[in-house]
Amino acid sequence: MQEIEERIDKDVRMFDESVGELEGTELDSAEQEVLGSAKNYRDDAVSWLGRRDLYTAFASISYAHGLLDALRKLVKKR
Repeated sequence: MQEIEERIDKDVRMFDESVGELEGTELDSAEQEVLGSAKNYRDDAVSWLGRRDLYTAFASISYAHGLLDALRKLVKKR
């Protein structure tokens, strides 16, 4: 289980780094909403990790990464 917790923690840090890469990028309201949702899923992952619900924590951080990846692709296409 320790290994899974470390993996989730690493994914949270990677998410935070990826969000940092968007700093200074102007986002429209829909893009800001997607970013907000991604951050909420990240926060959920941390909360679930603290409760030791590793399956839900991993699902939450994975979903956060998916939203962020989609947002980054949309922004890049502009």
